[in-house]
Amino acid sequence: MEAIATGIRAGTEAEQVWLVEHPPLYTAGTSADPAELVDKARFAVFDAGRGGRYTYHGPGQRTVYVMLDLAARGRDVRAFVAALEQWIISVLADFGVAGRAIPGKVGVWVDSAEGAAKIAAIGVRVRRWVSLHGLAINVAPDLEHFAGIIPCGLPEPVTSLAALGRAVTMPELDASLQRHLPALLARLVA
Repeated sequence: MEAIATGIRAGTEAEQVWLVEHPPLYTAGTSADPAELVDKARFAVFDAGRGGRYTYHGPGQRTVYVMLDLAARGRDVRAFVAALEQWIISVLADFGVAGRAIPGKVGVWVDSAEGAAKIAAIGVRVRRWVSLHGLAINVAPDLEHFAGIIPCGLPEPVTSLAALGRAVTMPELDASLQRHLPALLARLVA
């Protein structure tokens, strides 16, 4: 990802979006508080170099790495994060789920039996106006895996499409992400 970002800045690489599914692991962002790593032995912990705190990645979760030239797209990190949130909200709507942003809390939230619950996390880094890292959408992960951390440093519960009763496959989610990508890019015009 670092090499691609360097190439985007140099003009030798095209902008890219990667869709991946990691083995179970925790990542620590640049604001990670060691007190929020509740179970150090549960999974390997990787320093990610992205913004944010601790998060979980693993099977049943779509991690999306977004490498865009923000110098050509308005040089506005807040607008970039808001555009990512809107992209996720549009994707969730395809599956009958009403997602929303909550002011002061990065990510996408839904209503659950426990109140507001986080369904998607965002953690980005911008280097020389090229974005790295991105977002993670909980499709059908083992939600118990989040118990080893305080996800994103927030006490609210974490949920998934499966926990909300939506049986969505990764290919279906990926198709929705692709369908809504042009709208994301249109929001980021300089």
